[in-house]
Amino acid sequence: MTTISPFSDRTIPHRYNGKTLENKVKNKTALQKELGWPAEPKRMMLCLPAGMTDALGGKLMEELLPGLLSLPVELLIRGKGSAQYGELFTKLSKENSHRIAIIPDTEEAVHAMYAAADAAIYFANSSGLKELHESLRFGVVPITPNCEDIESYDPIQESGCAFTYEELNVWHCFAAVVRALETQKFPFDWRTVQRYCMENA
Repeated sequence: MTTISPFSDRTIPHRYNGKTLENKVKNKTALQKELGWPAEPKRMMLCLPAGMTDALGGKLMEELLPGLLSLPVELLIRGKGSAQYGELFTKLSKENSHRIAIIPDTEEAVHAMYAAADAAIYFANSSGLKELHESLRFGVVPITPNCEDIESYDPIQESGCAFTYEELNVWHCFAAVVRALETQKFPFDWRTVQRYCMENA
């Protein structure tokens, strides 16, 4: 995909930058409407921007799924990766059609996903991933294992752009998701993180 920002992207319904993040919320409700979901601007919308393979942490993702599905989140999955996980996600999206969707692997659909999503979840080292930097430009907050080019959010200093976890296990990953959920409840703090993402993409 070409390098583009949400302020210049003509394919998304509402363009935005760090000063107009309320338009990012409008993109979320527009996608919810398109998917036939209730318009719930405050509900956390997670995405898997790189799809899923074993190398991308598929085993950890499978371990996390029961806990993830117990939380008030929506999940967008990019339609790329291995057939094994494609089958799993197809089954999940049918069973949870009100909050799980597979997004076509096209530039326009992926940009719509970035424009709508609150956070992107990674189950393996995301350092250097093209999808990580694409999502950062759109203000999508990473939930990721520790990596060199991502600064973990510090609520005291009000700095950092990610919710990181130290160990590749389900408990550390789940705790990072919960930290993100709790922070999202405070719109000012969440927008601070989003702006930090966009400024450091």
